[in-house]
Amino acid sequence: MKGIAARIAVPTPVNEPFRAHAPGDPQRISLKARMDAMAGERLDIPCVIGGREIRTGNTSPSVVPHRHAHVLADWHRAGPGETRQAIAAALEAKREWASWPFEERAAVFLRAADLLTGPWRDTLNAATILNQGKTVYQSEIDAVCEMADFFRFNVHFARRILEEQPLSSPGFWNWTDYRPLEGFIYAVTPFNFTAIAGNLCGAPALMGNTVVWKPSESAVYSGWFVYKLLEAAGLPPGVVNFIPGDPQAITDVVLDSPDFAGLHFTGSTGVFRSLWKGVGDRIDRYRSYPRLVGETGGKDFIVAHPSADPEALTTAIVRGGFEYQGQKCSAASRAYIPESLWAAMGDRLREETEAIRMGDPADFRNFMGAVIHEGAFRRIESYIHGARDSEDAQIVAGGRTDGSEGWYVRPTLIRARTPDYVSMREEIFGPVVTLYVYPDNKWDETLTLVDRTSPYGLTGAVLAEDRRVVQQAHEALRFAAGNFYVNDKPTGAVVGQQPFGGSRASGTNDKAGSILNLYRWVSPRSVKETFDPARDYRYPFMGAE
Repeated sequence: MKGIAARIAVPTPVNEPFRAHAPGDPQRISLKARMDAMAGERLDIPCVIGGREIRTGNTSPSVVPHRHAHVLADWHRAGPGETRQAIAAALEAKREWASWPFEERAAVFLRAADLLTGPWRDTLNAATILNQGKTVYQSEIDAVCEMADFFRFNVHFARRILEEQPLSSPGFWNWTDYRPLEGFIYAVTPFNFTAIAGNLCGAPALMGNTVVWKPSESAVYSGWFVYKLLEAAGLPPGVVNFIPGDPQAITDVVLDSPDFAGLHFTGSTGVFRSLWKGVGDRIDRYRSYPRLVGETGGKDFIVAHPSADPEALTTAIVRGGFEYQGQKCSAASRAYIPESLWAAMGDRLREETEAIRMGDPADFRNFMGAVIHEGAFRRIESYIHGARDSEDAQIVAGGRTDGSEGWYVRPTLIRARTPDYVSMREEIFGPVVTLYVYPDNKWDETLTLVDRTSPYGLTGAVLAEDRRVVQQAHEALRFAAGNFYVNDKPTGAVVGQQPFGGSRASGTNDKAGSILNLYRWVSPRSVKETFDPARDYRYPFMGAE
C-alpha cells in the first residue's frame, strides 16, 4: 500500500445524523413495516466461505429476546472443518485483495456506508431491534450511524496513515510501504453492538487484510445482514468469511494456524485473557508475532461531588445505567454520591427508575427491553437475589425479574453499605446500578476508592460544578478510564469525537474508530532507492595523509 496512493483525496467524513422516528414521521412508518416483514420470516442462514454458502445441517435458532419463543432464523454452525476452509479462503483472497490500490478498497467501504444510510437503513435497524432487543433509538445510533461512521472515518484515517512518509535526502528516495499483516485476521464480535461487528471485520480489511469472522451466537441474525451489506457494496469473496459456531472449536483451529496474524476482539475479559494465553502457548509456531487487539469488560463509574447538579446526576445514572438494559461495556454500573446530594435527589432517582417503561421495542414508547438471553438473565438475577439477602446491601428500586415470555429484568438500584460490596466490584452487564453514599468531607478518599475498587479501566464520569475538583478528578482518575466524561453519562462515544477503548482489565486501548486502531493492521516496510549508487567501497577519509 504505497504512500503515493494517498494523493487521491477521499471524502471528508461527517458523523451520520440519527433519525428521530417521531410519531407521524414517514421514516417511522417505513421502519415499522420493515420490522413486521422481517419478523414474519424465518431465515436459513449459512456460513459463507470464499463467497460460497455452506450449510452444515447443524443448526441453532436466532430468537427475539423479548419474546424468546419467536425464532427469526436457523443458522448453520461452523466446526473445525469449516474453520480450516475459511482460513484457506482468506489466504487465497488476500493475494488479490492486498494488491488492490487503496482507493479501490476504500470505495467498497464508502459504498457500504451510503447503502447502509440509504436503502439498507430499515433492514439493519429492524434486524438489530429484533435480534438484540434494542429500542429504535439505540439501534439507530448503533447499527446505522456508528457503523457508517466507522466505514467513513476509517477511510479518512487510512489515507492519513498513507500520507505519513519519511524525508528523502538528495540522491535518495525514501518511502513507507504500509503492508497488511502476513496471514489472516480473526475477528470475534459481541452481541451488543452491530456496528462493532462491521468494524472488527472492516478495519483490518480496509488495510488489505482478509478476515475469518466469528460473530456472537446471540447476534448471528444481524451479523448476517452486515455480511450481506458488505457483499452488496462489492467486497470480493473470501475477504471476510462468515463462520458462526462453537467459540472453542473455531478458536482452537484459528490459533493453531501458523498463518494467524492478528485478533480483533470485543467481549469478556476472561475470554480475551484465555485467547492471549492460547496465543502465548503457541507463539513458536507463528510466522510473525500476532497483533492482539481487544476491548473487553468494564465496571464503569459515576462519581459526584457535592457541587454536582442533582438533576444532571439523576439523568446520567438513568440513561448511563439503563439504556439498552445496561448491556453496554460502557454502561454506568457503580455510582458514588455524597450524602447531601443523595438527600436532594435520592427520592427522584428512585421514582424515575420505577417509572421506566419497558417491553417490546416494537412499541416505541418503551425505554427498555429484555436482556439478550437466559444465561444473562440468570446471572443478573443472581446479583439481585444476593443483594436482597445481604446485610451489606439494600435494593432501593427495581429488583424484579420475569422470564416467562422474554428475559425481562426491571432496572435496579442497589445501595451498598460498604464500598467493596460485590456489585461495586464485579461486572454485571445488565440494568443494575450500585450506589455508594459517602460523607461529603470524604471526596479525596472517594476518588481513591473509585480508582482502586475495580480492576477495569474503560469509562467513567465526574459530575461537579466546582472546576477545581473536576481538575482533581482528572488527575486522580487518569488511569481509571480510557473514556472520561465531565458532567455527562459515561456512554455514547461517537466515532471521530471520542475514540473508544480502555486499559487495565478493559483491553488494549487501541481506540476503535481512530487512526490508532488502523495502525495495528499494517506492517510498515521502509524503502530506500539510491539514484546514483556508489561504485567504490572506499571512503574519502581513507585517502593518503
